[in-house]
Amino acid sequence: MLLTDFNAAEAGDLRPALTACLAVPRWVDAILRHRPYESLDALRAAAELPLSSDEIRQAMAAHPRIGEKPARRDTEGEWSRSEQSGVDNPDAFAAANAEYEARFGHVYLVCATGRGGDELLKILRERLANDPATELAVAGRELLKIAELRLAKAVTA
Repeated sequence: MLLTDFNAAEAGDLRPALTACLAVPRWVDAILRHRPYESLDALRAAAELPLSSDEIRQAMAAHPRIGEKPARRDTEGEWSRSEQSGVDNPDAFAAANAEYEARFGHVYLVCATGRGGDELLKILRERLANDPATELAVAGRELLKIAELRLAKAVTA
């Protein structure tokens, strides 16, 4: 959708696409509330809204595990499949994901676009050294990176 169409659209029509970018209602509401945007840069800047710990946990629940193909056939599922297209070692992720989830209590979340499975697995193993609060903050930053990439797919110049 073009930015001009995004600015003019009904909020209810945009909400599903924005939720597919980041499943945090406060973030979606903020993006909608600040319309119209003069440029894509202004839209990206508005998307850099800091997330609370609860919002990070809520948004992570909408993401499939790295190395697993999402079952959903909606926009978010298609984006996840595309983002994880470089993951060619799903078996290696099964054990690593289990270890990560046992340590932190949530899925491993990383902006996977343009990265291969070996790199993503290395990042997971490095992040296992984080304490839970640090790791949650790292995951929140990764969520915002993913949201920005998805927003760029949803809204163009």
